[in-house]
Amino acid sequence: MSGKLKGKFTIAEIKKHLLTAISYLLPLIVASGLLIAIGNLTGGTTISSLDDLGSMTVPSAFTTLGGMGMGLIPAFIGGYIAYSVADRPGIAPGFLMGEIASFLGAGFLGGLIGGLIVGYIALVIESYLKVPKWAQALMPMMIIPLLSAMLGALIMFFILGGPLTMFTAALTNFITGLDQSQKALYGFVIGWIGCLDYGGAISKVPNLICDGLMADGIYGPEGIKVLAAMVPPIGVTLGWLLSKAIKKPIFKQTEEENIKVAFPMGICMISEGVIPIAMNDLVRTVISTSIGCGVCGAISFSMGVESMVPSGGVFVIPAMTNPLWAVVALLVGSCVTALLLVLIKKRLTPEQVNDLDVPEDDEEQEVDLSGFSLS
Repeated sequence: MSGKLKGKFTIAEIKKHLLTAISYLLPLIVASGLLIAIGNLTGGTTISSLDDLGSMTVPSAFTTLGGMGMGLIPAFIGGYIAYSVADRPGIAPGFLMGEIASFLGAGFLGGLIGGLIVGYIALVIESYLKVPKWAQALMPMMIIPLLSAMLGALIMFFILGGPLTMFTAALTNFITGLDQSQKALYGFVIGWIGCLDYGGAISKVPNLICDGLMADGIYGPEGIKVLAAMVPPIGVTLGWLLSKAIKKPIFKQTEEENIKVAFPMGICMISEGVIPIAMNDLVRTVISTSIGCGVCGAISFSMGVESMVPSGGVFVIPAMTNPLWAVVALLVGSCVTALLLVLIKKRLTPEQVNDLDVPEDDEEQEVDLSGFSLS
């Protein structure tokens, strides 16, 4: 063994491990959420006892399987975070920490923290534990997983389990106890922050919280995430059409071409297509899109829109609860963005629309060269 820690314990590294785990987790969440949605739409119910197996129908099979998949979320997030930290020796103990989190009722957060802890335990053991040459082949498949799981279990059961469980329960009770006006406020905040940088680092924070709440059976914030992500590209597209209708040019030709690409990306819940448009007038565009996303989130959350599927754009709206209000929230938020863009963006001259290199003001600017001389 080298005697040197093979990984780094930094915020950037932890974020990388978390995003890696999310990339592995998303297919499970999408498949499970769609199974539940399809089962519920076709009249299925969750079968939770072998005694009821005789009454199983095809829709109930989908709903039941989707529920089983959602139950695996803490184990998946724990296992793949530990895998990202410590490679293969971290997988088994990571999954076990997720199972402990499920048993304790600590949910997504418990699996996340348990996976990180056991992953770094495995990394430390791999980096510093010296064994005889004959035992080195046993390190990745027996010694590291066993020791990591033992230490991780002691930490989870006797130190962190209680606080994590209480925090998860308190957060769940807080979200479910909000009245309609409070939901409107929190929905606005979640939608507003979730659209500030169009899928960037800031947006990932509330999106991760929404995913974690969904894993704990709270689906309203996930509805905000899905709908609000579509508001910037749809809103910018509507703003472009409105500016054409009232003959107030606010986008350059290159931006118009980008809008034609951003819109189809947007209805699939990919908001990054707005970035090249926003960069030309960042402050006004961010103000317009973030307020529109906030309005969308406020309407969605307060009217009980829920999504059991974390991605898919407009194609998963029929599977949401209260899909009509989901459409209203999306359209109103997008229209708010469009109106704000038309109101606060500057009118462009024909030269600016065509991307010619001219000053922003219509008048020519004179430059006084009297103080300069060639020597």
